[in-house]
Amino acid sequence: MPKIGMEPIRRASLIKATIAEIGHVGTLEVTVSRIAKRAGMSSALAHHYFGSKEAMFLAAMRHVMTVYGAEVRGALAAADTPEARAKAVIRASFTGANFRREVVAAWLNFYVLAQGRPEARRLLSIYQRRMVSNLTHALRPPLGDRAVDVAHSIAAMIDGAYLHAALGDEEQDARRVKARIEDYLTLALKGI
Repeated sequence: MPKIGMEPIRRASLIKATIAEIGHVGTLEVTVSRIAKRAGMSSALAHHYFGSKEAMFLAAMRHVMTVYGAEVRGALAAADTPEARAKAVIRASFTGANFRREVVAAWLNFYVLAQGRPEARRLLSIYQRRMVSNLTHALRPPLGDRAVDVAHSIAAMIDGAYLHAALGDEEQDARRVKARIEDYLTLALKGI
């Protein structure tokens, strides 16, 4: 007989284990068995809750995006100028929860998965549109029509920082990366 109320706890444990295993291995070449073992349960139970490794990974990415979205909303609520709002989006991208090795590895694998899987492509599209929308909204007052282009540039710089962090030999310093992107923002706001 199943334990009542355990499903959300087990699903959360499997999501956390999925992110950790991808970070450990660096690719989606992890097995459901390894994920389940890390979560402290059987692979049969993992399949029961998610059905497949891909579904588990998509649930993990939804979780990553939920954490990121909450941090962005919190940062935006505290920002009182257009520049502060744009910096809030940038800073949320490089917090300890979002810019750690296993999450960066999950993002890299998510970009790859999105090339061939419609559900992953849809999630990635939602994330990208939301980021550009938040940045455009923040930058529209000082930049007018240029806001969209600057927003796309900042979004590309953030994605590029994640790619460099995933593929580079040295660990990326979140403060330094954030500062570089904020320097670009400052130049864009000055019209340079």
